[in-house]
Amino acid sequence: MNLSLIRKYEFKNCVLGELYLDGGFECFTLEDVERLEKVAGKTAIPRGTYKMIIDYSNRFKRLMPHILDVPGFEGIRIHPGNTEADTEGCILVGKERLSAMIGHSREAFNELMLKIFPERDNLHIEITGRYHVWT
Repeated sequence: MNLSLIRKYEFKNCVLGELYLDGGFECFTLEDVERLEKVAGKTAIPRGTYKMIIDYSNRFKRLMPHILDVPGFEGIRIHPGNTEADTEGCILVGKERLSAMIGHSREAFNELMLKIFPERDNLHIEITGRYHVWT
């Protein structure tokens, strides 16, 4: 299964995007901003294509999508959350896009997991984007 994250709207401290599963819209995303030099816990992962697995997160105490082999990053997950304070470099998902936040995150995460779990051994995510800058 191929996931595609398109980064669309950049704010001061976050980037909002859209997540697609095999070409169909799934949900909205929120990430930290892209930076030329990484700032720990405040930088989005580089654009590119990555393998994903679903494994147990010690931090969240549950199975979650885990993005592998991201240069300079470890433990990158897709998980629930609403604002840049919740990301720490990870990708947040939500059913509603607000100004510089997303809503109904747990619902979006649970629906995503139901769809990708059966394909857990064959997951890839491509991250791209061309976005508008909002202040």
